[in-house]
Amino acid sequence: MFSIEFEDKKSRARLGKMSLAHGVVQTPVFMPVGTKAAVKTLSSEDLEDIGAQIILSNTYHLNHRPGLEVIEKHSGLHGFMRWKRPILTDSGGFQVFSLSKHAKISDEGVKFRYPQTGEESFFTPENVIDIQKKLGSDIVMVLDQPAPYPVERQEAIDSLERTTKWALISRKQSLEDGQKMFGIVQGATFKDLRKRSAEELIEMDFDGYAIGGLSVGEPRDVFFEVLDYSSEFLPVEKPRYLMGVGDPLGIVKAIAAGVDMFDSVLPTRIARNGSVFSSEGRLNMKNSKYKMDTGPLDSECKCHVCSDYSRAYLRHLYISGEILAHRLFSWHNLHYLTDLVNRAKFLLKRGKLIELEKELELIYGQSTSH
Repeated sequence: MFSIEFEDKKSRARLGKMSLAHGVVQTPVFMPVGTKAAVKTLSSEDLEDIGAQIILSNTYHLNHRPGLEVIEKHSGLHGFMRWKRPILTDSGGFQVFSLSKHAKISDEGVKFRYPQTGEESFFTPENVIDIQKKLGSDIVMVLDQPAPYPVERQEAIDSLERTTKWALISRKQSLEDGQKMFGIVQGATFKDLRKRSAEELIEMDFDGYAIGGLSVGEPRDVFFEVLDYSSEFLPVEKPRYLMGVGDPLGIVKAIAAGVDMFDSVLPTRIARNGSVFSSEGRLNMKNSKYKMDTGPLDSECKCHVCSDYSRAYLRHLYISGEILAHRLFSWHNLHYLTDLVNRAKFLLKRGKLIELEKELELIYGQSTSH
């Protein structure tokens, strides 16, 4: 499934290739998030044009709406959303954290109450895998329990042990031909627990390993420290996936730490709030200083948004409440991250990845990582 094409002698960074049921993915790679079978404001054709190799969708949300019967009528998620390239489906584990007010956790699984309708569903390690089999995703994630930040040590131990138990049950479930299963490392910000979690999962021999439970409110320096430490214990020959990170500096530092895959709603979320990534840092396009600015969104970006539209026009769209602003900002942000990862690959092969890290520290050092 995974082969390493190049390793950086100055860091743990590497270039790799994942062979999946719906195509080959060159790593490192950023995965746009299509939680409900759509990356907000963008079509599958848009994502292909941007250069997305693989996208992420969410088991919890798709199981609720539109439901498996609808998706199965389209022969799976690929047919439903007309996306020909690979898909990774999250298990719903993050919703255990993000929707904690609507979730009741036990050793058997998680009972969710959907806040929109009041309907209930019970997610177990077994049926989460079964749902993802029916979705037909290329990469299947196990059910896990992330711990919040801050958290008491005993609570972190409890969530780790439950995650390990669920992972063992999940690993025994069968998959459809070509599907791969990833385990998820937990342990909050306790280094010894991170090491323990990784070692327990490695014994189960998953196809890949995710670093979960970060970007949940911990300080930036703690995030980087735990990330760097966690990746040390994951097998070199398997893909490593850092969950929920999509800021430029976070991605490049993770690449340097030997991580291969990333996802986040951040680029499309900030787009809907009028913000964009750029070579100058994060820009707030609501700012009145752009009202008369005839220059491109980012003079160093080659995307069609930067080539075709001025800052003044894009600000006008957003201030006027035009949905087109959300679409164009989202397009640009995803193109920016895709191009950034490609640039990191180029510099990595030349032993100069550290130069990109230093550049991003200057312009993005204060940005959030989730």
